[in-house]
Amino acid sequence: MKKYDSEILSFYLKKILSSRVYEIAKESPLEYAPLMSQKLKAKIYLKREDQQETFSFKIRGAYNKIANLTEMQLERGIICASAGNHAQGVSLAAKKLGTKATIVMPKTTPEVKVEAVKKLGAFIILVGDSYSEAYEKAWEISLKKKLTFIHPFDDDEVIAGQGTIGMEILRQSPRKLKAIFVAIGGGGLIAGVGAYIKALRPAVKIVGVQMEDSDAMKRSLAAGKRIILKKVGLFSDGTAVKQVGVKTFKLSKHVVDEIVTVGVDEVCAAIKDIFEDTRTIQEPAGALALAGLKKYKSSNTSVEPEDSLIAITCGANINFDRLRVIAERSELGEDREAILGVSLPEKRGSFLKFCKLLGNRHVTEFNYRISSTNEAIVFVSIGIKNDYEKNRAVKAIESGNFKVYDLSADEISKSHIRHMIGGYSPLAANEKLFKFEFPERPGALMEFLSSMKSTWNISLFNYRNNGSDTGRILIGLQIPKSEEKEFKMFLKRTNYAFKNESDNIAYKLFLNS
Repeated sequence: MKKYDSEILSFYLKKILSSRVYEIAKESPLEYAPLMSQKLKAKIYLKREDQQETFSFKIRGAYNKIANLTEMQLERGIICASAGNHAQGVSLAAKKLGTKATIVMPKTTPEVKVEAVKKLGAFIILVGDSYSEAYEKAWEISLKKKLTFIHPFDDDEVIAGQGTIGMEILRQSPRKLKAIFVAIGGGGLIAGVGAYIKALRPAVKIVGVQMEDSDAMKRSLAAGKRIILKKVGLFSDGTAVKQVGVKTFKLSKHVVDEIVTVGVDEVCAAIKDIFEDTRTIQEPAGALALAGLKKYKSSNTSVEPEDSLIAITCGANINFDRLRVIAERSELGEDREAILGVSLPEKRGSFLKFCKLLGNRHVTEFNYRISSTNEAIVFVSIGIKNDYEKNRAVKAIESGNFKVYDLSADEISKSHIRHMIGGYSPLAANEKLFKFEFPERPGALMEFLSSMKSTWNISLFNYRNNGSDTGRILIGLQIPKSEEKEFKMFLKRTNYAFKNESDNIAYKLFLNS
């Protein structure tokens, strides 16, 4: 190990060992997950940080920071910016230590987290659509009112507080500990845990896990410098950070062995996996580590059946209405559902023939509307156990001379088209299809619609509130030729994430003539 490595790890090791977190936090259990272990053919353990009083690990770092403030700082009060879990940690710590807390939160913060903070007695300010906007406002107020800013991750005391999880893991450690999987947002959790583990057990791998659309740490480590993401996905709101911290990045360069990225479906599947083993429901960030563990195990042949893999379940603050979309997407994430578009000749007996070819397979969804005198297109979802079973089903259908389109990986099919099968419209000539995403908050949909010119005719529209922090719109537009240049400028300056889906195969099959 390099001398510099030893020095920096020694610094954080001392801070972790002297941390004051146990004045408020408890040693969370390390639970064996029998169903996951059987499925993955390894010893899988869950470090249950969702069992803290605030249902998140954040109480550790927040309390350790606030407990080390001076009497004058405590008297003046504290402030933080947070999407929820850090806010609850700061609020509870402030209540215990007798100081006033101001919490600046994005307007998109899940209601369950806002209400939890209110109950703890903190003063709440809702600002903007992202953590970055809340952060800027919190700093502004901090300077104006001389409040101590409690950073959610880029602080030595916060990092040390989170690092006590690593200390507990080694104390509870199972045999043949191979790797620990840690969700990454700003990097405080993996920096702290990684520092402790690498100081004492350097052979144990520290694997970070990020969402594919919020991978600031992975990109920063690859570039050798901190980079800023233009946009971040909000499905895992607890890890939706555009730029990692200075301190967390510096430390992560020494302690992180690898970073795995996962998608929404994989996280939803991991939430289901944890529920099946523990009968508890994690928020997306809380299941992120297990999603990464599963992906790592599927591609890593060096993991043996007796090896132990640990995933830190770091939070369980989830809005109840998000369970709908999680349940829908979990089967896809586990490759237990296949979405197919099937072309049938529009003649007597075709429909019956198709159903017979499906056989006794479990049909989870079936959509059809007459749209042509020559061809019928059906949207069908079937339950499967693996890709092999899906391929068998496809071949069975194709044996009837039916054309099959596999839509299982198509986001438009999963999020929109399955809810709006309706056939073609002769009035939708020259239609362009776009997918837009915007922060899910009161008035956001109206703001979006108001930003468009009245001469841009809306020919198709699908919006579905799925309990997430992001609203998703599928919209068909008919733009006059004379205004196409203006429309392109609109797309260029819009603050909303968008994608032209006019060539999407599912759209062409079911909604476009």
